[in-house]
Amino acid sequence: MKSYKIWDPLVRVFHWSLVAGFTANALILDDDSKIHEWVGYAIVALVLLRTLWGFVGPDSAQFTSFTPGKAEVIGQISDIATRRRRTHLGHSPLGALMIFNILASMLLIGLTGHLMTTDIFWGVEWVEEAHEVFVHWAELSIIAHIAAVLWESRRTGVNLPRAMITGVKSVPDDINLVR
Repeated sequence: MKSYKIWDPLVRVFHWSLVAGFTANALILDDDSKIHEWVGYAIVALVLLRTLWGFVGPDSAQFTSFTPGKAEVIGQISDIATRRRRTHLGHSPLGALMIFNILASMLLIGLTGHLMTTDIFWGVEWVEEAHEVFVHWAELSIIAHIAAVLWESRRTGVNLPRAMITGVKSVPDDINLVR
């Protein structure tokens, strides 16, 4: 088993803070409360910080290091279909697409949530409905993300949740590593 230091502390703190904030707002807090609104603003701030970090952070955090092309996405789908055991040093191509999806979803939730607090959009039905649609989309995406992480961890033998906690990805010796 070889170990690779991959995700820096900011990426990991961002990830778990986003998990906590979204979980609180979607499942625990009253959506009419002021704290729901402030947690929403905190989530947007987190996403904006992560976006900045995606341009100026270390190589493994930069979007250019894991933005997949069509060939990489098809390659990972082929790996899954043919049961070829390969893992990526950083985010996999499908994982990267999910990251971009979740980041965009959080920003759209934040935007529509903010619009609902303004005089011009307060009580406007389409804004409230869009907010709910984006929240439901994010919930489905997160469920798919968790399922995929567990699936890939089992399929490849790489404990992805542990790597997102420790910042170290341990890769079995018998698995091909894609950098």
